[in-house]
Amino acid sequence: MADSVNEESDYVPGKDELDWGYEEGVEWGLHFPAANGEYQSPINLNSREAQYDPSLLDIGLSPNYVVCRDCEVINDGHTVRILLKSKSVVTGGPLPSDHEYELHEVRFHWGKENQRGSEHTVNFKAFPMELHLIHWNSTLFNSLEDALGRKNGILIIALFVQVGKEHLGLKAITEVLQDLQYKGKSKIIPCFNPNTLLPDPLLRDYWVYEGSLTTPPCSESVTWILYRYPLTISQMQIEEFRRLRSHVKGAELPEGNDGMLGDNFRPTQPLSDRKTNQRGERSRSVRTRMENQGKAKLMGLHISCRLKVDKEAFELQTLLHALC
Repeated sequence: MADSVNEESDYVPGKDELDWGYEEGVEWGLHFPAANGEYQSPINLNSREAQYDPSLLDIGLSPNYVVCRDCEVINDGHTVRILLKSKSVVTGGPLPSDHEYELHEVRFHWGKENQRGSEHTVNFKAFPMELHLIHWNSTLFNSLEDALGRKNGILIIALFVQVGKEHLGLKAITEVLQDLQYKGKSKIIPCFNPNTLLPDPLLRDYWVYEGSLTTPPCSESVTWILYRYPLTISQMQIEEFRRLRSHVKGAELPEGNDGMLGDNFRPTQPLSDRKTNQRGERSRSVRTRMENQGKAKLMGLHISCRLKVDKEAFELQTLLHALC
């Protein structure tokens, strides 16, 4: 399909996209009851309190992504979305055994300034941007909609983004954002490789926890995997996102609303009784320590048995001497 731009604002919001925004004081829970749930996202990730899980080293997380042809990039007034057609899946890691999670789309969240923008924070520190690779369990369900709110239904892989060197993999996106200035605009790009969004294979330590969608309807039963090491994009690239608008062309804006798309992140939510696990170098240390403790225990049992045998042999020998 040829590279093309939809010139008309033909965006039609769905049911779950009505009556919500990121303005201060907006109560999503009034319209979307799931937003009042106990296990909501995003959260603050406390690196010292997250538990290192050695089992995450046994089965590696395996993203099997393929290049997508004729992907659609959309400004929906809340974010930029990349809708993927080709079947890219993720398996392994903390996911249920033999389950495939199919990549549906990519979404971005960014701040109007570099000091904020990410939805999750790490030790209360925010990044300028966070991107989400949204997957659904294609082993159990027939579609993303079918999987929402269902156990083991949704997986979101998140990556923090910092400002620095240009990201070559995102050039295909940032170079067309000028054509998506207003809400409802979309563009077909010839190809996009989601593998370019993943960190270097040697830098794939991550946190994992159970939460929710960060946008309405805020359905829970979402498995979150957040890579520890951020991607890097240039200042020029992030400014392309900040030039986008949250309204259709020609719309009359409320007083005090500049119409610029940005600061599209939900505040962090209470952790409640949830725990976060980590996969990383200390996971290896924990597993090594557990293995060493096991070996020491076996060695102790061996020594104990040997001493018992030696004692019994000595007592038998003493008895034989007495009989003689």
